[in-house]
Amino acid sequence: MCIACSTGWQAEARRRILVAKQNLGGLRKCCTEKVRLQTQASQASKGMLSTFVHVVKHDGFLGLYSGLSASILRQLTYSTTRFGAYEELKSYFTTSSSPPGLPTLIAMGCISGFLGGLVGNPADVLNVRMQSDAALPPEQRRNYRHAFHGLVQMVRSEGAGSLFRGVWPNSARAVLMTVSQLASYDTFKRLCIDKAGMSDNLTTHLSASFMAGFVATTVCSPVDVLKTRIMSASTSESGDSLTGLLREIYRKEGIAWVFRGWVPSFMRLGPHTIATFLFLEEHKKIYRILKGI
Repeated sequence: MCIACSTGWQAEARRRILVAKQNLGGLRKCCTEKVRLQTQASQASKGMLSTFVHVVKHDGFLGLYSGLSASILRQLTYSTTRFGAYEELKSYFTTSSSPPGLPTLIAMGCISGFLGGLVGNPADVLNVRMQSDAALPPEQRRNYRHAFHGLVQMVRSEGAGSLFRGVWPNSARAVLMTVSQLASYDTFKRLCIDKAGMSDNLTTHLSASFMAGFVATTVCSPVDVLKTRIMSASTSESGDSLTGLLREIYRKEGIAWVFRGWVPSFMRLGPHTIATFLFLEEHKKIYRILKGI
């Protein structure tokens, strides 16, 4: 091979290597933007719509239901415990002459919410991980097939303690959720009946549950952000204290982190709260008829 041909071949090789590096940089940039878009919830409708389209495009329509089994398991443990404990406490402290006041309702909500947070924590960890798995690089994904497979994998790879990762912020959120959801519903329902002259019917239940969902979303937003970030971290990433995590989040995002994801949270919690209380009221009505109360 002559010197000119050798020089030309080397120049062409250098050019192709440069093009390859530029393409690789573009791919990395796209992946970074995708992950940031999926984890950022501060731009309300635009961010939610873009995330919705992205999930359907890359994971199909069923990708919107990632973690469904863990979510069902969470409701079977967390929600049934806190609702059951709250109703039992309320029936114990309620008399025919005087229903429990707001301070008593708040105390009952704290107790039942704390119990629900403890019981439902393992399923909550699974729920957070399975829903955020698609945002991770392929080599870091956990790929839990369903809730029970995730429970076994977590215990095997991270120990039984991983089931209670984030249990304190989760229990704090459960306390706030139960107080702001159940206690506020009973308070709003009483106001609708006593102050607004409404009767104990479907319209009253709908109005009180809508207002309770708004209050619950607002009160629980800061703790919900912390709980999600702690639970989604692996063992090696969770060494920082809660104070350190708060300091780091505030340094990067300012005070706006407190209500990050409020809109999608309300879109989930609002209808959930309404449906829950409408079903609960009808269930109690049927129960009273069957028991002759």
